[in-house]
Amino acid sequence: MKTLRFITIMLTALSLSAAFAHLLELPAKLTYDSALWLNLLQTLYPTFGRVSGVCEIGAVVTSLVLVVAIRNHPKAFFWTLLAALCLVVTHAIFWIWVAPVNAALVPLSPDTLPPDWTRLRDQWEFAHASRAILQIVALAALVLSLLVELPPVRRSKQA
Repeated sequence: MKTLRFITIMLTALSLSAAFAHLLELPAKLTYDSALWLNLLQTLYPTFGRVSGVCEIGAVVTSLVLVVAIRNHPKAFFWTLLAALCLVVTHAIFWIWVAPVNAALVPLSPDTLPPDWTRLRDQWEFAHASRAILQIVALAALVLSLLVELPPVRRSKQA
């Protein structure tokens, strides 16, 4: 179980790294013109998806396995379940709100962007921001699932 917990935490942290980068970039990217924003979408972010996507799928799968494995540990179960639910919702947000924007905009050029491209940009950016927040909660919940199982620290009386 320790190995499964370690792998789940590592995959969640690695997946969070790309999501957190999106969150930190958000204020600046909302000011970019269409050509720059589209260039980033087409050139920089495909690598994010290939690398962090594998980690994210791994985090979802291992967290669900961990929920089953830890079901008899009541102190840790709630936090592990919360983490798994956050990761599942994070993944769903990608397919519901991010992937359609990728499919619509990646093949385009600045000249062929639709007039309402900022609506699509905002959908993409804020979906990624919500994913980052959920992944932060998931990582925190996984760490808490470990901490609640630690024995209490006893302080010794010193003269």
